[in-house]
Amino acid sequence: MDNKKKLNVLDLFSGCGGLSQGFKMAGFNIAGAIDNDIDSIKTFKNNFKKGKFFVKDINKITKSEIKKNFKNIDVIIGGPPCQGFSNANRWHKNQNDPRNLLFLKFIEFVKIIRPKLLLIENVSGILSRLNGNIIKNINKILKKNGYHINYKLLDASEFGVPQLRKRVFIVGNRLNNEDFRKYLKNKKKVTVGEAISELYPLEKNFKNKLNGTLANGYIKYLRRKNSKLPNHQIVYPAKSTIEKIKHVKQGENWQSIPEHLFKKNRNNRHSSAFKRLKENDFSVTIDTGNAHSNYFHPIFNRIPTPREAARIQSFKDNFEFIGSRTSQYRQIGNAVPPLLAKEIAKTFKKIIFNKWKI
Repeated sequence: MDNKKKLNVLDLFSGCGGLSQGFKMAGFNIAGAIDNDIDSIKTFKNNFKKGKFFVKDINKITKSEIKKNFKNIDVIIGGPPCQGFSNANRWHKNQNDPRNLLFLKFIEFVKIIRPKLLLIENVSGILSRLNGNIIKNINKILKKNGYHINYKLLDASEFGVPQLRKRVFIVGNRLNNEDFRKYLKNKKKVTVGEAISELYPLEKNFKNKLNGTLANGYIKYLRRKNSKLPNHQIVYPAKSTIEKIKHVKQGENWQSIPEHLFKKNRNNRHSSAFKRLKENDFSVTIDTGNAHSNYFHPIFNRIPTPREAARIQSFKDNFEFIGSRTSQYRQIGNAVPPLLAKEIAKTFKKIIFNKWKI
């Protein structure tokens, strides 16, 4: 196979396109995407332009529509819910479980399209939940359809992302038994400060453009030749929240808040509650809320803006999110960090171009 040929990717349960952005950066062509969230697909279209992108309940897509719209697909990627596959026989008995239906639809796409490789992303708990039966049954189903399966729990912080974020990645390979894991290479560690500190001067004198030198390698990656800064809406919380968080130093959490300011459910809080990020460390896992109290800016008494959260997720500044501020946070928090996705995509290229015998 000509290694200059661009391989086509179909992204199922795509969200805004974190996985696809990583594959695009690795040289793949994003041929299509499906998600049932309108804003996510608007964001996807805004950033990928060419391809067949659908806002639709994936269960309502017919076999004929799959064949018609998605030809010559080399790779299928996505994050289908897998929790319904909890024991050896349950997926046969409870096929009306919505979680089962979504995963089975993913498998239907695989059966019809027969991609060379597939990628499933899921939360880390899938490995241990119900004595590991979920991952065992995913393995069994995909193996039955002709795919060799390998999987690994990856932490985004080990791949150049300034964030602790652990997710499981399951790879199906119908070309051979080549293991993607041996091609993975860790990258230089990046801190929160390296990702967002250059934005501090914009706090009081907000502008929509960035000027000045590119301070570090990560900033060069984020900005390239781009000087615009979309999705950087600076919003401060209620005075009562500011009064609490101003007592919390970098790396500390709710325990630093005086008791008279924070009495309700004080001893029933997760360690990440009212956590202030540290400039010289990784971020906690970016979540989907804009009204949360799980992580706060290292310097200012507010949560990170959508753009700051996107930078911590490793989205470039020219990747613009469409929708309300709440929608932007949800899209960013649900996404796979593009830099992590890129490293996985690079292993796919090695497997296909170096190992597949035509």
